[in-house]
Amino acid sequence: MRVRDILAHKGSEVVTVRPNATCRELLGILSQHNIGAVVVSPDGVTVAGIASERDVVRRLHDRGPAVLDGPVSEIATTVVETCELDDSVDGLRGTMTRLRIRHIPVLAKGLLVGIVSIGDVVKSTISELESERQHLIDYLQS
Repeated sequence: MRVRDILAHKGSEVVTVRPNATCRELLGILSQHNIGAVVVSPDGVTVAGIASERDVVRRLHDRGPAVLDGPVSEIATTVVETCELDDSVDGLRGTMTRLRIRHIPVLAKGLLVGIVSIGDVVKSTISELESERQHLIDYLQS
């Protein structure tokens, strides 16, 4: 299975936030969309970083509540692991596990075309295993 298969099923909508948005605005976006991370992008198609609930919590702990009125660019992770449409889901699962990350933006020709979460990867893996199981049952019964 490929990353493009996940996006074909879940869609390619990506929620982004501008680097100069406040962390308070970031939290509103995360809550509104019921998601755990957003891509930081000045234009909606390039990746300048990624900001998650964890980033906010860690900076709140380090810097206190003043961080909420500061820009997202001050708390975002700027070295972002990305993937491409033809990357394998198995490889992506390994990368996410090894790096302990939960969201990976998907790029095509350097531009943002989707985002994959660890939940998406787990769901696709379960689906693939169920399909293999059914094929084995069908084979054994025939």
